[in-house]
Amino acid sequence: MRLDLSSQIVLDRVSPRYYRPENEFELSALTRFEKVPTKIFESSVEASLQIAGEIAKKIKEKQNSGVSFVLGLPGGHSPQTIYSELIRLHKEEGLSFKNVVVFNIYEFYPLITQANSNLHLLKESFLDHVDIDPENIYSPDGFTPKEEILNYCREYELTIQRLGGIDYLLLGLGRAGNIGINIAGSSMSSQTRLILLDTQSKKEAVNTFGSIDLVPPSAITMGVSTIMKAKEIALIAWGEDKAKSVKDVVEGVMSDAIPASCLQAHENASVYIDLNAAFELTRINHPWLVTSADWNNKLIRRAIVWLCFKVDKPILKLTNKDYQNNGLEELLALYGSAYNVNIKIFNDLQHTITGWPGGKPNADDTNRPERAKPFPKKVIVFSPHPDDDVISMGGTFRRLVDQKHDVHVAYQTSGNIAVGDEEVIRYVSLLEDVRKKYDPGNEVLKKKYAEILQYLLHDKKEGDIDTPDILFMKGYIRREEATTACRYVGVDTKNVRFLDLPFYETGRVKKNPISAPDVEIVKKYLEEVKPHQVFVAGDLADPHGTHKVCLDAILAAVDELKGAEWLKDCRFWMYRGAWAEWEIDHIEMAVPISPEELRSKRNAILKHQSQMESAPFLGNDERLFWQRSEDRNKATAELYRHLGLASYEAIEAFVEYHPL
Repeated sequence: MRLDLSSQIVLDRVSPRYYRPENEFELSALTRFEKVPTKIFESSVEASLQIAGEIAKKIKEKQNSGVSFVLGLPGGHSPQTIYSELIRLHKEEGLSFKNVVVFNIYEFYPLITQANSNLHLLKESFLDHVDIDPENIYSPDGFTPKEEILNYCREYELTIQRLGGIDYLLLGLGRAGNIGINIAGSSMSSQTRLILLDTQSKKEAVNTFGSIDLVPPSAITMGVSTIMKAKEIALIAWGEDKAKSVKDVVEGVMSDAIPASCLQAHENASVYIDLNAAFELTRINHPWLVTSADWNNKLIRRAIVWLCFKVDKPILKLTNKDYQNNGLEELLALYGSAYNVNIKIFNDLQHTITGWPGGKPNADDTNRPERAKPFPKKVIVFSPHPDDDVISMGGTFRRLVDQKHDVHVAYQTSGNIAVGDEEVIRYVSLLEDVRKKYDPGNEVLKKKYAEILQYLLHDKKEGDIDTPDILFMKGYIRREEATTACRYVGVDTKNVRFLDLPFYETGRVKKNPISAPDVEIVKKYLEEVKPHQVFVAGDLADPHGTHKVCLDAILAAVDELKGAEWLKDCRFWMYRGAWAEWEIDHIEMAVPISPEELRSKRNAILKHQSQMESAPFLGNDERLFWQRSEDRNKATAELYRHLGLASYEAIEAFVEYHPL
């Protein structure tokens, strides 16, 4: 069973030659703008296994010399696969950590409970599973009295020095270019110190603490100078949401505004990234600027869109001189003139636009993104959370219903942890009032409601997990909101399904890995409906990772169903959610949304009342979900207009997925 197929989506966009050059000469040309040695892998798993192998090799080398290996480690999600592989190497291949000394790079301060500490995460995910001597684990103390912080930080620095310095430092990259908790403005000479968290750092810590209100105001972190003294540094970054930071670090100017850019001055630092995180690098995004490009339709489209914005012209006004002055002479050689390229790309983009996302009946579908027959189609809209369907494709959703397709909706997770406690208090208080009026003798419900209110109003402490009853209430609040939105859009509620994939049901922000039971649930649902068309969330920039896991469950199920007769006549369309939009060079279906339809979409999103201002996981964007969605859809329409195509109020965009 292949459980990581989403990582393969990017492969059909990028020629391997750009990240796996055949020789040193080609590598030198491709990386001319890169100021830190950068290794690009097809997936984060592939990169993680190589890093773990390198660490294991260095541990053994030190063991053979009879000396300690000093390792600096971060918390967070990025290194988890590295840690899992090191654990495997220990248990299955006898790798010993007896000679390893570990320094935790940072710790939150002040801590109320050890459960949310970075050290606890390191122990839980790695250190408790290997034979490291507990006395060889050093970490900033989140419980240090305030009056002792300064001396404590000095002692931490001295301890690193006393043990010979850090041999190998593994660093995660923050979305704002931070390393450790060294935020923008951190001095190159800074050492271990107490630092106030900025807003971005707090938002990134939400996954650990569950709510931004629970994130401590500060942290004790190794300084930039401390980091730069490490003998070897590996900086890791996975996923689209890190792509901009990677470009800033690798190709930008060294500046304290991007603390990780200091690695440009380190003589033994390397950056390890997957293709998604590499996407903003010149050799991946604009390869024609550094090499002879492997031109295909999508890369040509990307180049022309880039050129339009560079010279501020619509497609049909580009000239031979524009191409020649901006490194695109190859396209003139291939097509003979600017006009020939312009008209090709203009028509290509024009053909992505359709008001019939399910296909237009009795029409020539030669140049349409979706086929005309069969009509009507049986359609499934998969939604990772109970509101992604309307947030991401609410206009297309309604269009499919209005055009008489048989639309089914499958909500993959309960979304229960994204409901605030005050919502449960409100609903339980209402239910208790109903009970008093219509069923006053029901002591079971009276006791249950009292228990829930007591826990939420008085007993619940920071870090406490919700009880099963509260998780049930939160899940059903979201179910009813989703059902209400479906009714509003016009979907028959008998076509609404809640899959409740088990990977999600931990009651915590940290979820379980995807597994066979998740895939089996999706597989059975697909076999039951046998759709002609499926919409899935291709939003790999989701900072909480749920969208990626949900996508992997669908793609694994489709992979398992290869050969099924109905699957031969089924198309898969990927939408993007609240976090990002598809690049225009990859858009294959663009559905225009009128002003009236955009208002209708907003109303459908607003049916999810628990996800408004008080929702626990609004992410790094201050806007509400309906605002993000409208801004994104309007921006896509404006992009088409800027390129010289028709002007629409808004556009929802989709990319077709072809089962591997």
